[in-house]
Amino acid sequence: MTGELPVGGAEAPPTRRQWLALAVLATGLGLIVLDGTIVGVALPDIIRDIHLDLTDAQWVNSLYAVVLAALLLATGRLADRWGRKRLFLAGLVVFVAGSILAAAAHSAQPLIVARAVQAVGAALIMPSTLSTVNATFRGRYRAAAFGVWGAVISGAAAVGPLAGGALTQWASWHWIFLVNTPLGAIVLLAALATVDETRGRIDRPGADVDGALLSGIGFGALVFAVIEGPDLGWWRPKADFTVFGWTWRAGGSVSIVPVLLAIAVVALTLFVVWERHREKVRRSALLDLKLFRLATFSWGNTTAAMVAVGEFAVLFVLPLYLVNALGLDVMQAGLVLAAMAVGAFGSGATARQVAGRLGSPATVVLGLALEVGSVLVLALVVRGSTPGWVVACPLVVYGLGLGLASAQLTGTVLRDVPVDQSGQGSATQSTLRQFGSALGTAFAGAALSMALTLTLPPALHSAGVTGGSADSVARATRESAGTTIAQLRAQGTAGPLGPHTQAAVDALASGFADATRWALVVAAAFLVLGLGGAGRLRTRSGPPVAPAGAAPDRESAGEGALS
Repeated sequence: MTGELPVGGAEAPPTRRQWLALAVLATGLGLIVLDGTIVGVALPDIIRDIHLDLTDAQWVNSLYAVVLAALLLATGRLADRWGRKRLFLAGLVVFVAGSILAAAAHSAQPLIVARAVQAVGAALIMPSTLSTVNATFRGRYRAAAFGVWGAVISGAAAVGPLAGGALTQWASWHWIFLVNTPLGAIVLLAALATVDETRGRIDRPGADVDGALLSGIGFGALVFAVIEGPDLGWWRPKADFTVFGWTWRAGGSVSIVPVLLAIAVVALTLFVVWERHREKVRRSALLDLKLFRLATFSWGNTTAAMVAVGEFAVLFVLPLYLVNALGLDVMQAGLVLAAMAVGAFGSGATARQVAGRLGSPATVVLGLALEVGSVLVLALVVRGSTPGWVVACPLVVYGLGLGLASAQLTGTVLRDVPVDQSGQGSATQSTLRQFGSALGTAFAGAALSMALTLTLPPALHSAGVTGGSADSVARATRESAGTTIAQLRAQGTAGPLGPHTQAAVDALASGFADATRWALVVAAAFLVLGLGGAGRLRTRSGPPVAPAGAAPDRESAGEGALS
């Protein structure tokens, strides 16, 4: 493999140019991580400006992660074959083009398409950067490189809400996408000057196109079904569904949602069967399923997926609550959410010391326990009139847990993976994390939508707002993901409810807070599942093991933070 040192050979210190290349690659990765979280706090403004409904809002958030998850395994293989630097540069061009399209969007459909283009670019960038770092750094130098890597990822994810709030407040929501243009251009020019080209060792013939298609269809159908279930009907159809001129009518006996769930199950089952067949006939496969025989790999990936669902559920629902129910502007909401960054940076700096005392698996357990506890506290304090600083306090603790868990989980997952399969192992974990993040948005949106159906009517009735106007306002609030509350608040007595407007706003805020609480409980449930997986991971983490025929690079796979 071009650019790699032999395992077990002398470890020459990386050159200054290689450290600069690490900074460039980490910045490129930071761009796509930032883009996954920066949108959340600006979402209320986007909903109001281009008239998104709740389902559109979920797609703006989740499609990025769905497409990224569907393509990561395939683009990882492409990077090994065609060259990682080449794919990294191509990814930057596609990502910036998608960002420009997103900034120019004036309705839901162009924005959603632009997010898909961004995701294609991100899918080209992510595995290319990770594989290049893996090929360039060895031993203790690799551990240091992965430490930088983890710090950039945690920092970008935590700073995203604050950056989104600042850009939206002082410019417009369009700038959360436009800012990628100059940054992407700088990274591209720097990569041309500093990053060396590397390729993987492909010792089996063929390209697993069928595997890529099956995984993409399975993941896409599953997340689409979860997102659209509340509006299209989980079993009985509630509304027409139209795509490419073809319509699934609401008058039918079965909704399209269970059909899509069935397609997902069939496609993912066929994917597993197909990958086993590729291995049997010794053809190049998208995913080596034997890796899941490693206890640390299988339990670690299960934990990572469940944690991603819970974490992104929190990131989806909190900005909507802060802006719509509490009436904060986007900058104030970004400052509240930045409390996570305070905790994450604080614990991220000490994660390796904690791991040195407790061990990496136990550190992951500790971090997830802090996350679960803080989300449950959030669910208790969320009300229609809760001060923002009260919401921020448990978020600091949540960030502490996030920093501890994310800094150690990936290194633990990859500990027993052979060095010649570390790129594939990393791509697998990234895929499951991205898929989990999409499901987190979907589950949070579904829980919020269903809870609003139950909480808003009684809240309005208690405030004395009844009849057709109450039904209309409740429906508009649910469909707009709470933006109707902000609109009524701004209209005051000049609005359609006249002197009853303030009472209706207070009732809607209270009902929205109650629904937010249920969405947070859903998030906590997935974090608990992740905590259980981390506990199992801890009990199964014995001394590093090597699968037959391959020796792991323990020094490199067992350290670092690649989350």
